[in-house]
Amino acid sequence: MSRPMYDEMNASPDEVRAHYLNYARWLAQQPDEVMASRREEAEMIFRRVGITFAVYGAKDEDGAGTERLIPFDLIPRIIPAHEWKRMQEGLVQRVAALNRFIHDVYHEQEIIRAGVIPADQVFQNAQFRPEMMGVDVPGNIYSHISGIDIVRAPNAQGEGEYYVLEDNLRVPSGVSYMLEDRKMMMRLFPELFTENRVAPVAHYPDLLLETLRAVSPATTAEPTVVVLTPGMYNSAYFEHAFLAQQMGVELVEGQDLFVKDNFVYMRTTRGPRRVDVIYRRVDDDFLDPLAFRPDSTLGCAGLLGVYRSGNVTICNAVGTGVADDKSIYPYVPKMIEFYLGQKPILNNVPTFMGRQPEDLKYILAHIDELVVKEVHGAGGYGMLVGPASTRAEIDAFAKLVAAHPERYIAQPTLSLSTCPTFVNSGIAPRHIDLRPFVLSGKEVQMVPGGLTRVALKEGSLVVNSSQGGGTKDTWILEN
Repeated sequence: MSRPMYDEMNASPDEVRAHYLNYARWLAQQPDEVMASRREEAEMIFRRVGITFAVYGAKDEDGAGTERLIPFDLIPRIIPAHEWKRMQEGLVQRVAALNRFIHDVYHEQEIIRAGVIPADQVFQNAQFRPEMMGVDVPGNIYSHISGIDIVRAPNAQGEGEYYVLEDNLRVPSGVSYMLEDRKMMMRLFPELFTENRVAPVAHYPDLLLETLRAVSPATTAEPTVVVLTPGMYNSAYFEHAFLAQQMGVELVEGQDLFVKDNFVYMRTTRGPRRVDVIYRRVDDDFLDPLAFRPDSTLGCAGLLGVYRSGNVTICNAVGTGVADDKSIYPYVPKMIEFYLGQKPILNNVPTFMGRQPEDLKYILAHIDELVVKEVHGAGGYGMLVGPASTRAEIDAFAKLVAAHPERYIAQPTLSLSTCPTFVNSGIAPRHIDLRPFVLSGKEVQMVPGGLTRVALKEGSLVVNSSQGGGTKDTWILEN
């Protein structure tokens, strides 16, 4: 039995949704060859600018690592103002609760003592950092930049409903593609932006810099901010360089930093300069070889000591990953009620936890119907989409789950909403998700929009760039 679909643009084959009417009229007048030439132009510009994504493990014919363009789709995803307003309220609420949770985990642990979340879910979590116990961070903010993945699927009434699929609180990526997709659309189709009231997103780097400066240590009035990258071989290096350039701050690697007299400095051609805020795109384990992995060459020796004493701010905070683990995700609605005394505005996807015997029994009995994920998996890896898998794949995955049930969660196979997409055969529906970026500093802010990712393969539900997904511009209409 095929699942019902919710199409973002078309309410039925004969009816376009109200917020898409202007665009649909315009699209109907565009010859296929014009759209095809625009797509080629976009690809040429993206390649020239160097907007690429490194694919881990993939090799070209010479055995070198490969970089590829993330495919860009010309047809935008459009969201009306009233829907965005509600989604924004839900995102602010969710991120506030998550920040409260992370502070609580490393301080009073009230939610654990109240029995809302089992202690072993926190303390045995691979992302829990005992080094952060009792450490105070500016404003009690741990996740300064949060990427919350949202999907829409039909509810019981057949109407599209938004759900949070995942919380990315460590080093969420993708915002550069959101910004570059908008620039590309404005370049290729300037007339669309005079005919449609599309809310701007170009001020994101300004908001990001404002957020980072707002959480600097109290030791300076004029904070120096840097972006810390693992280097040019990282899959998201383009984004690291792009954001540093857009904010007008230095892009540094671990070897550019050193610790002296309990402060962090960067080497410059004019001598050492003190660093106050580090927007790190390096995972916890690699930040400080004296505190975490001694073989790491990506971080700065002694950084954690300076951080713990309050003389540098690291964004996002060390230990933030304890809240974006997939085994913690099912508890977020309870966090919202516990810390804020509110009902969640945005719902979670129903989730079965392998660590719970009754849930495990259900997962193994229905594994061919479910999406099963490793709790530490990312990028579309370490997961099984039951309905799209072979019997052999399902049986092999079931053995993994049965052997280590605590490592897995499972969710119903949601029928993600589709959006018309310009593919080789013409315009066809493809499944999408949305990653808005929430900035938490003195206040919680976000630009209206986010990164819409699209599964370009027909029928595929996996939108991740590492799995061949593409991106679309996201329009939030201002009226």
